[in-house]
Amino acid sequence: MTNLKQQQLAEDFFQSVKAKFPEVELINITSSPEDPRDLWINVTVPTDEEREFELMDLASEKSADILSEYGYSILVIPGRN
Repeated sequence: MTNLKQQQLAEDFFQSVKAKFPEVELINITSSPEDPRDLWINVTVPTDEEREFELMDLASEKSADILSEYGYSILVIPGRN
């Protein structure tokens, strides 16, 4: 179950990803099947493998910042739509 702050953080997170990777599209935002308190931001995969690595680097840093600042685990999960 997500709260308003988690939803806001997830949406802001996606917007920061979208700003750097305009080719990436949001699939959905879901609770993790492993822990419903954690959120997954499911996005399309960049077509270029190097861009995918860059996306994951950015997402890892942002996830760590959110966890440190707010205590919420929010991850970007690239996948095929």
